[in-house]
Amino acid sequence: MTGHLYQTESYLKAFDAVVTATDGQLVSLDQTAFYPGGGGQPPDRGSLAWDVGSAHVAQVKRQGAEVWHTLDGQVPAIGTRVRGILDWEWRYRLMRTHTALHVLCGVVWRDYGASVTGGNMEPLKGRMDFEFETMRRELVTEIEASVNAEIAKSHPVRVAILPREEAFQIPDLIRTKINLLPPQIQEVRTVEIVGLDLQADGGTHVANTQEVGPVRVVNYKSKGAINKRIYIELDEDGGA
Repeated sequence: MTGHLYQTESYLKAFDAVVTATDGQLVSLDQTAFYPGGGGQPPDRGSLAWDVGSAHVAQVKRQGAEVWHTLDGQVPAIGTRVRGILDWEWRYRLMRTHTALHVLCGVVWRDYGASVTGGNMEPLKGRMDFEFETMRRELVTEIEASVNAEIAKSHPVRVAILPREEAFQIPDLIRTKINLLPPQIQEVRTVEIVGLDLQADGGTHVANTQEVGPVRVVNYKSKGAINKRIYIELDEDGGA
């Protein structure tokens, strides 16, 4: 079973681990800070290094409790102590983008009661789908202004891992379809933008909305009768 360091320590740039299994170019570790992707957030990139070699981590994927790292080149043997090094620019930009999308979600839920129907992201840009019947430029401009106002308030961002039954007592988590989690999942990770948003979520985030920086709504589209898509972009430098 892999220890998932990324769940509680988003700012880890490097970590030490031991190889517990290999399968061709795939390597599993006793613990990892590499996010394996999910919830619209792409997996991390980086490298593994050990006494007699190193390799680029080209892909990361979670299967059950294991996280598998696909390596380009040499593969360390089981039992090897390795140093994992994240591509920090890639990771941090995704952290900022993911938090920006949660601010967007929180604003739309609070002000318009619209649920999220989907989303995706890449570094410094993303999109989110909402249950809106109609969308117009004036509404989009209003949403953009509200999102940036909330970012400027420097909301702390907190992560918690809760027992399933306790998580089910939080009403707002229903909009994230938490009730569809398989019964065997007994712990739920939540991400709270204090004072604005609380969701079940597995991705990595910044510690304060100030780090996100300005957000621009660059486009919007209708994807169905009650499904509208909003596209956002972030500045390279952010607000930190």
